[in-house]
Amino acid sequence: MIQLRTDCLVFETASGAVPCSAEQVAVELIGDSADWIDSEVLRNAAAGVLRYFKEDLGRQSVTVGEFSQALARVLRGFGLSVVTESAPVVSTPTAKLDLRRLASESGPGFELAFYALLRSELRRQLESAPRLLQLTGLRGCVKQLAAARRWCPRCRLLSDSIVSFLRRCLLETLTDGALAVIIR
Repeated sequence: MIQLRTDCLVFETASGAVPCSAEQVAVELIGDSADWIDSEVLRNAAAGVLRYFKEDLGRQSVTVGEFSQALARVLRGFGLSVVTESAPVVSTPTAKLDLRRLASESGPGFELAFYALLRSELRRQLESAPRLLQLTGLRGCVKQLAAARRWCPRCRLLSDSIVSFLRRCLLETLTDGALAVIIR
């Protein structure tokens, strides 16, 4: 018999038994929602479920449904809303903010106007009490504000300044701290 890698289980499917990495199966089960979950959280959740089946229950094979239900329980433990039918679907109240749009609205080179707009838009988005805040377009925003065609040292400083400003705004605004932030 061939020895399985330590991070693998045999998954029983309708078409037969398939050895696969628990992390790969977790990503497949989560689907598009995997983009919204920190990869480290998903990796740890899959590792925990793998350990549960292999060490606690002494099993080398599971059905996809069993793995899915166990993964959903772990993700709920991390505070994520998970809906299970045959596969977990993660739904998290999300606020989205496009930094490029804000830079366009404030005009090229008008950093002060950008920061004021960012603060007001951030407050508006956080009124709905989301669990996840997705900020997109940081690089394009910075290049637009710096009026730069290519990334330069000034762009790096401006990017750091925007991220620092966002941190300060979030610390001022949030009371419970139950918000995940993704900046792309």
